[in-house]
Amino acid sequence: MKDLRELGVQELLDLRAEIEKELASRGLSSAVGDIGERLAIEYFAKRPDLPVLVPAPRGTKNIDALSRRGERYSIKTLQRARKTGTIYPDPEENCHPMFEYMLIVLLSNRYELQKLYRLSWDQFVQLRSWDRRMHAWYVARSGRVLDAAEDLTPLHLSCSDSIV
Repeated sequence: MKDLRELGVQELLDLRAEIEKELASRGLSSAVGDIGERLAIEYFAKRPDLPVLVPAPRGTKNIDALSRRGERYSIKTLQRARKTGTIYPDPEENCHPMFEYMLIVLLSNRYELQKLYRLSWDQFVQLRSWDRRMHAWYVARSGRVLDAAEDLTPLHLSCSDSIV
């Protein structure tokens, strides 16, 4: 493989386009959120103590995966970001949980699973913050949040154990 530092900008963009095309042919988007969702679902499948998750139908509001018991999971992925993507409230169902669990997937710069955290709905309600511009909730990547969440990744998970 060629040294990437020797490539011009257009050559790098062409390479990126080819990589995105190949990822799409394998059913994977290059979007960080999609990668995190896939890694979380695959991680749950490899852990007998965790429920099997299946992807939620495309377009399902705030829900990314479902367990066989009908539990709804919202999966948020962070690579460099300091806060999760947004959760849009349902004004008609303001008192009802929108999901049972939120998974927070932390990825390395190489798209490897570093950590996987789980928050219950009640924990999400306690820890969420309001984004005034987006008119939606988010969770900050902070010690307060990660300390409160259940860490689902074993201590021995290393970069070589990544699921991709």
